[in-house]
Amino acid sequence: CGWDGGDCAVASYPDCNVDEPSLIGDGECDGEPYYTEECGWDGGDCAVASYPDCNVDEPSLIGDGECDGEPYYTEECGWDGGD
Repeated sequence: CGWDGGDCAVASYPDCNVDEPSLIGDGECDGEPYYTEECGWDGGDCAVASYPDCNVDEPSLIGDGECDGEPYYTEECGWDGGD
């Protein structure tokens, strides 16, 4: 969309300019460029409910029974949810 006229901007995140703004906050973690601080970590889609400071590409890996290393194995992510 070339950021023409602001149609690619996300109202809640003024510094977030992406091709498909409707993917922000749609309930799915979409990765970059949506998974950035400017886009609120995909509108919160990449947050892990039990660990509000944990924002990762694949939230389902937290507490899945396998140790996944960084960025999952951090204090913010509860050491990979105890994996």
